[in-house]
Amino acid sequence: MVEKFHEELKKLKKEVVEMGNLAKEMLSNAVEALKDRNKEVASQVIEKKKKIADMDERIEQDALRLIALYQPMARDMRKIACVLKMITYLTRVGRYGKDIAKVAIELADQPHIARLVEIPHMADMVCSMIEDALEAFENEDVSFIRDFEERDSEIDALRYSIFRECITYMMEDAKNITRCMHYAMVARYLERCADHACKMAEKINYMVTGERKEIR
Repeated sequence: MVEKFHEELKKLKKEVVEMGNLAKEMLSNAVEALKDRNKEVASQVIEKKKKIADMDERIEQDALRLIALYQPMARDMRKIACVLKMITYLTRVGRYGKDIAKVAIELADQPHIARLVEIPHMADMVCSMIEDALEAFENEDVSFIRDFEERDSEIDALRYSIFRECITYMMEDAKNITRCMHYAMVARYLERCADHACKMAEKINYMVTGERKEIR
């Protein structure tokens, strides 16, 4: 009975990692579509919104079934609780990817300003945080997430830098307003994804150590 439970829990964790990779891919591909002004790639990202929603629902049902069948305690219960939180944050990351893809389609016929400011670099940093959170979750190793507070601060600073730069371009030429407003919004979406990575890290730390740690 115990062995069967741990096999199913291991499978559940693997499904969460797969969902996480999908969410990260949606976010990364959406920014690439924006950078390359590629409507086709952006449309592909938008089409994946149902897949990630289906994964969210299926994993939640499987997690609740494990609780009902096996009534896990202590660390095993913390793992399932972490799973339920992770899928919520990953769904939101995927939705932000979808939202950025919609921006990519809207701006596809217009040239970029200042090579899209620092948005691609910011996206790389955010995706790296999501990837490390998934590594920490899969391997139950908090070393991957120890520096998340510093990395999140860098993301916040980059977002404000992008906003200030966009304001400058808008003041220089009113024709830049629409594009720059979209850039500022995308930067905000990316910042929120970094925040979700931090929330995942908090839950993973609790799962592994049993101690609650807030990442500010």
